Amino acid sequence: MARRLSPAIMLTASAAIVGLALSACGSDSLSTPGAAGTTPVATQTKDASLADKLPAKIKDAGKIVVGTDATYAPNEFLDADGKTVKGMDVDLFNAVAQKFGVTVDWVPANFDSIILGVDSGKYDIGVSSFTINPDRKKQVNMVSYFNAGTQWVVAKGNPKKVDPEKACGLSIGVQKGTVQIEDLNARSKKCTDAGKKAITQIVEQAQSKVTADVVSGKAVAMLADSPVGLYAVKQTGGQLEALGTTYDSAPYGYVLPKSETAFGQAIADALTALNASGDYKKALSTWGNESGAITTFAVNP
Repeated sequence: MARRLSPAIMLTASAAIVGLALSACGSDSLSTPGAAGTTPVATQTKDASLADKLPAKIKDAGKIVVGTDATYAPNEFLDADGKTVKGMDVDLFNAVAQKFGVTVDWVPANFDSIILGVDSGKYDIGVSSFTINPDRKKQVNMVSYFNAGTQWVVAKGNPKKVDPEKACGLSIGVQKGTVQIEDLNARSKKCTDAGKKAITQIVEQAQSKVTADVVSGKAVAMLADSPVGLYAVKQTGGQLEALGTTYDSAPYGYVLPKSETAFGQAIADALTALNASGDYKKALSTWGNESGAITTFAVNP
């Protein structure tokens, strides 16, 4: 059982880290809300040539059902109302959907269940900061739209003197189902092969809980995708800091069924159009993620 945070720490963590709630209703939207105080992405005009490439199920429903882990700020997380999903991925994919003339039903889900949900037909698409890798491409089609790496984060001042290359025996936080698990597994194996203590992984279902574990001291560090780790540093009011630089950069991809290659290419074409209009980079810069912009969008790159 996870250690319960003290009331003071819980208040600080939950106030600073948006999206601790794990259950919510989906939201239909043709608008892209953006962050507070910023200009949202412009409403897109329907492209008939793209709309013609919608799968029959989506065309008939008039909406795309999207599975997303809404605990991964600033990419996808719950608004203050506890039910509206917002973030960079939301702004960008809402704009993509507008190109097809349909709405989006954002359905919060556990990260490690989304690909299975796409396979089973529960979701039409998964949009949840999925790093494109060979294992995932064996299961589903993936459309590239962003580039991110891994970032270590520790308590301000790094009081435990954490060194990513000397993490043997330390308790490190990580979200279930992410590529950072593989990173820690490899590092831990090096430790045990050298006769040292393994890394203790504190695995949480929600990234917001991983961040809270570092704030509380339950974990001495965490690994997360670079935009998420850096956003956590910003949002925790000086309680955390980035350790080292981002590494192992790779593209994020939208997750589609293996049978939907043509639809995947149409999504890549919609992204290309958004890039040409400047709205693609606007969606990223709204959330401070413009450094992850890519210029070529592809199916299974």
